[in-house]
Amino acid sequence: MTTREGAELHLTTRQFELIAKALADPRRMALLETIAGERPCPCQHLRDQFPVSKATISHHIKELVRAGLVDARKTGQYLNCEVRRDVVRAYTAELMRRVGRAS
Repeated sequence: MTTREGAELHLTTRQFELIAKALADPRRMALLETIAGERPCPCQHLRDQFPVSKATISHHIKELVRAGLVDARKTGQYLNCEVRRDVVRAYTAELMRRVGRAS
């Protein structure tokens, strides 16, 4: 989904679109912000912070993982999430490339 040139990460058009769609959901954006605040962020913490079902949290995490924004790793029976800051930076750079030009 991504390519690297030197240390810089570049997104494919498909990944850029997946990220934009993932971030368009306010709850997913709030989850991403919460995950970014802890390294790693235990899924249990997310369930404590958000008044939604375990299945709903799981669905949103899967979408964030699918977009490449979050890594989710199982440790025993626990799931820990971490924001992929390199992908966030690449998304921001691509967004600015697309819309940041002055007319």
